[in-house]
Amino acid sequence: MTKTVRLTAAQAMVRWLSVQMTEEGERYIDGMWAIFGHGNVAGIGEALHAYRDVFPTWRGQNEQTMAHAAIAFAKAQKRRRAMAVTSSIGPGSTNVVTAAALAHVNRLPLLIVAGDVFATRRPDPVLQQVEDFDDGTVSANDCFRPVSRYFDRITRPEHLLSALPRALRVMTDPANCGPAVLAFCQDVQAEAYDFPEAFFAPRVWRTRRPAPDAGELARVAAMIRAAKRPVIISGGGTIYSGAEEVLGDFASRHRIPVAETQAGKSGLAQGHPMNFGASGVDGSAAANTASQGADLVIGVGTRFQDFTTGSRTLFGEGAQLVSINIHGYDAAKHGAESLVGDAKVTLEALSAALGDYRAETPDAGAREDWLRAVDAHCARPDDQAAKPTDGQVIGAVQRATGADAVAMCAAGTMPGALKLLWQPSQGGYHMEYGYSCMGYEVAGAMGLKLGAPERDVICFVGDGSYMLANSELATAVMRRIPFTVVLTDNRGYGCINRLQTLGCGGEPFNNMYVDCNVEVQPEIDYVMHAASMGAHAVKAANTDQLEAEVKAARSRNIPTVIVIETVAKDFPGTGIETSAGEHGFFWDVAVPQVSERQKQRDRFEEYLGQIASARLLN
Repeated sequence: MTKTVRLTAAQAMVRWLSVQMTEEGERYIDGMWAIFGHGNVAGIGEALHAYRDVFPTWRGQNEQTMAHAAIAFAKAQKRRRAMAVTSSIGPGSTNVVTAAALAHVNRLPLLIVAGDVFATRRPDPVLQQVEDFDDGTVSANDCFRPVSRYFDRITRPEHLLSALPRALRVMTDPANCGPAVLAFCQDVQAEAYDFPEAFFAPRVWRTRRPAPDAGELARVAAMIRAAKRPVIISGGGTIYSGAEEVLGDFASRHRIPVAETQAGKSGLAQGHPMNFGASGVDGSAAANTASQGADLVIGVGTRFQDFTTGSRTLFGEGAQLVSINIHGYDAAKHGAESLVGDAKVTLEALSAALGDYRAETPDAGAREDWLRAVDAHCARPDDQAAKPTDGQVIGAVQRATGADAVAMCAAGTMPGALKLLWQPSQGGYHMEYGYSCMGYEVAGAMGLKLGAPERDVICFVGDGSYMLANSELATAVMRRIPFTVVLTDNRGYGCINRLQTLGCGGEPFNNMYVDCNVEVQPEIDYVMHAASMGAHAVKAANTDQLEAEVKAARSRNIPTVIVIETVAKDFPGTGIETSAGEHGFFWDVAVPQVSERQKQRDRFEEYLGQIASARLLN
């Protein structure tokens, strides 16, 4: 006879999650972030309390930012471990939808356990219930369907027997990895069921490493052997696969320069001789010149996003594309020759197939010129009384940190500037740029520090993103999670203002506070605000003070917020080519075809010429 144990459905879920293990002997789901409310407090809340000694619960300030912290943890762990988030019915659940989209776009694991309506429908419409007039099965949680890799509604306790393993199977699958959503009806959470004891036996989740198809491998190897000037575009899949060392060896052995995407940056340390820097819109002159002149472009673990490819204008007309990717959907983009497989295993097999093949010697001088340009952008300003540029801020932070530093960011000007100018050690870069979600930064820094406690986490955030979501500072203070926030204040959305005025030919409007419809220009005391949540907060008058404060922050066990005013000016990462030609590439942002202003009409004519060279293959 099958032995059973009588538990509520919520108790069974938490107990099961507590024994799902990694190959290294750690819990795969590290714990659950929770804000309790109507829809999860009675069932899931009680269950988390019952198992609090074996499965931790953490309280945050906002459901979206709790999920951001969980996503950053998973990214720091290279998808080997993840976290869960529970929310109440209604607004608590829909707060998480943005984070689910972020995890989906970035191919990162996240378990979302969202409170739902009553399965019995006895009290319908229950408080906060969203009703569809034509479909009685719909709830607010159906918003998760397009932004989840696995979705299930738990309307019976026994559904967990299949739903939970399916959810983790998706989360641990390197090809289909992404958020899993369990919409957990609130009455079912509290309902008892006789679960098989065997269901709660510890289980180890292992990482699959698919080898490439022999035919695909042979075709790609032949294409590379025939190429004289190949270039590699390395994406986040390189890092998630743990293929960093293999990529470095592959590039050196076959003499192929490497350009990096936002997700792939720091797969190779900046000092690696084959690292030619960032690719595309916010790319280096060395990397973009190599890509434009390449006869073969080899993508490794990249989706070939528009920033990476200069909106499909970066690669030369005659260049062939190869895409090494764990998922066939991504491997076939841009009409590339697909090579489907794990990045590490595939690069090893490909290198063996290439034998002693070596490409033409790449232009090392171009790489050195670019690095000198980086040093110039990041140099200490002579006039310490003037507001620094973002590049000068980056330089000050770089000088104040060591090899263990990780620069992280998500939105605004800083992602482009950091991609171009930050010079990391291997693993020293964490950027959420698949969704480029404002508000990820502070919560993401907390999750990153939890996932990589040995690293010195530096969070770059603009005043715009800080104002959008900053409350997890209080959580980090309460939990004594130290990281450094460098808050650059340029009085508005400087990045989008540049795109509006320089990139699209528009007039300054509604981005910088000075161009907004307000009665009084704001004077926000960010130091006082951060200090009110318990962080150590200070304002740096110049880059010298910034360096000193960044060094001092390393001795604290709470977050440090350093505010510095910066000048809002044209800079890398805006999608605008500079006259110096040192960086940047075209970014396709639609320009109005009809306008009363000559400046706008002139910009449209330029735009037509820029998009003419775009590759149209999917």
